[in-house]
Amino acid sequence: MSWTEEKVNKLKELWGKGNTASQIAEIIGGISRNAVIGKAHRLNLSAKIKTRTATSNQNFENSQDVKNEKFKRGRRSKFKSLIIEKDFEPENPKQLEELDENSCKWPIGHPDEKNFYFCGRTSLKDFSYCKLHLLYAYQPKGKKEDFSEKDEIPEIIKKKMQSA
Repeated sequence: MSWTEEKVNKLKELWGKGNTASQIAEIIGGISRNAVIGKAHRLNLSAKIKTRTATSNQNFENSQDVKNEKFKRGRRSKFKSLIIEKDFEPENPKQLEELDENSCKWPIGHPDEKNFYFCGRTSLKDFSYCKLHLLYAYQPKGKKEDFSEKDEIPEIIKKKMQSA
């Protein structure tokens, strides 16, 4: 199958009207849907075609944005409440074999070292870490990059560690 000037013009016309690649292949005849997509790509035709599903999905996407915003606000306020809290239970060092589902699994030290252990505090429901280590593990988006050095510990967490 070769693309003649006539077929290319028909493709451009039908593509501009918003027909699907399958519809265009059927109208032109003798070519596959994939051939239409490939030719449209090589001709740099706009990939943004208004379809019935695209217009009906707009309402769905808007409702999803509202739900996502509520979720983000809830999660953000949950972590803010952890930052405000100052009473952390003392560390309860545990070895791997001693960990259970309610233990904080934050590693302390290097696994090759003799004095390696896990935090062992009571973990929060649905998380693997205690309140303090949850602050390390789940940082707000964009906040990780704010620190100049990788090993630098945020001041708020330093204070919490000292008070714990």
